[in-house]
Amino acid sequence: MLVPDPKVVRELLTRYASLRIAQAESERPATARELEDVSYTLCVMMGTTSVHDAVAKADALLLAARRTPVAAAAADPEGESGLSLAV
Repeated sequence: MLVPDPKVVRELLTRYASLRIAQAESERPATARELEDVSYTLCVMMGTTSVHDAVAKADALLLAARRTPVAAAAADPEGESGLSLAV
């Protein structure tokens, strides 16, 4: 199974939240359409049919990504993890 890129998921969640806020402040057809598009994309990316499930799965994915060794290596691009490279 393919796992979505956490950066893309984070961007979608941010956009989704921003659009929800904008729509709550002032309902506009353009904002509603964009919110539908972002919601659909989030559902497809997370393999769900409900945006609420998609948000929950996206949150779990981002949490797991922070805990993986790959994420730790990305956070420390110089490889300065404190571990010796000597074998």
